[in-house]
Amino acid sequence: MLAVSSRIGPYEIIAPLGAGGMGEVYRARDTRLGREVAVKVLPEPFANNPDCLARFEREARAVAALSHPNILSIHDYGTCEGTTYAVMELLEGETLRSRLTKGPLPWREAIEIGAAIAEGLAAAHVKGIVHRDLKPENLFLTEDGRLKILDFGLARVMPVGNSQSETSPYVLAETNPGTVLGTVGYMSPEQVRAQTADARSDIFSFGCVLYEMVTGRRAFLHETTAETMTAILREEPAEATESGNQVPVELGRVIRHCLAKNPNQRLQSAHDLALGLRAAASDPRIQPLASSPSAREFDHVKTLEELAVLPFEIISGDPKTEYLSDGLADHLIISLSQVRRDGIKVRPFSSVSRYKRQRADLPTIGRELNVHMIVTGHAAPIGG
Repeated sequence: MLAVSSRIGPYEIIAPLGAGGMGEVYRARDTRLGREVAVKVLPEPFANNPDCLARFEREARAVAALSHPNILSIHDYGTCEGTTYAVMELLEGETLRSRLTKGPLPWREAIEIGAAIAEGLAAAHVKGIVHRDLKPENLFLTEDGRLKILDFGLARVMPVGNSQSETSPYVLAETNPGTVLGTVGYMSPEQVRAQTADARSDIFSFGCVLYEMVTGRRAFLHETTAETMTAILREEPAEATESGNQVPVELGRVIRHCLAKNPNQRLQSAHDLALGLRAAASDPRIQPLASSPSAREFDHVKTLEELAVLPFEIISGDPKTEYLSDGLADHLIISLSQVRRDGIKVRPFSSVSRYKRQRADLPTIGRELNVHMIVTGHAAPIGG
C-alpha cells in the first residue's frame, strides 16, 4: 500500500481508491499537467511474477490501442524505482456491480447502458481485441452519465485482415491451450471449455450482464463453481420476461440470442447489437410486457394451457438457411409468450431443441413435454 503524499515519478499519491483487477488504484495528481488522475500499481507479490507483469502490460497496451468514449483512457505506463504503474483517467461514480446491489434497472436505462457497452466492445473488436472478462465489476457508470469499460487484463488480439494491418498495432501473448480464463458466471461456453474465445464470446458475456441488469439476478448462478460452469454449458436461464420486472419481449429476444450456446447462433456483431438496442430504446412502439394482464383478454385461449413449438423443418437443402429452423420457432415462442400468464404457457426453446430433425410421433413428444398442443412448421424458398 502506497502512503499518501508519496510519489511515483511525477505523480503524487492523494488517496487509495481500491483494487482494480490485480492492481491497486490510487487517486493522484500529475504535477506536470496539474490534473488529477488514477494511478494503478502492481503490488507485491505480483510485482516479481513474470506472468502478472505480462498481464499488467497487456492491459496497458490493449487500452492504449483504443480510443473510444466508452473505454477507459490510459495516459502513461512505466516503472519507477521498481514499481510498475499505469496512469489512467480518473472516474467519478460507481461500478455497475455497485449499482445492481440496489436492484434491477428500468428496461430503457438498461438498454442505454447496454448500447454503450456494445459500442465500446465494437471499437475493441474492430481492433481485433477481445475483452474476455466482461462483468458488472468491469463496467463503470460515471456521475455525468457515461459508461466506461475497464480492465482489459485478460484481453487478447485476434487476427484482423492482413497481419500487417494498422488495426492490429501490437501482439498479445497467446493463452496456453487448456487454460480457463474469465469470471465464472459470465464466461462463454467456449471459455468454460478452454477453447479460443473470439468477439462472439464477449457477446455472450454481454448477454449475461444485460440479463442481470433487467432481471436483478444472474443468468447462471449455482452453489459451486463446477455447477455454474455446467449450467453455462447445458442450461438455459429463465426468460427475462418472466422475472416479474417490465421487460419488452423484443429485449428478451436480444438477450436470448446473445446467450446462445453455439457462437454461430449468437448475434455476430457488437456494432449491430448497439444499433439494435438504441433503436429499441427510442422506438415508441416497443412496450414492456404488462405485469398483470386482464384475465378477460385471454378467456378465449384458456383451454390451451400448455403448448410447445418445435424447430421448423427447412426444406431448401441449403445449409446456409438451416439457422431458420431454430430462428422461426424461437420467434413464434417469444410471440406466444406475450399471453403466457393467463392463457398459454409455452415451453422454452431449450426444452424443444432436442427434437430438431427427429422423427418421433407427435403424441410421444406431447407426453414427453407434458403439453396439450404442439405447433410444427416448415419453410422453403420461393423464387429469390
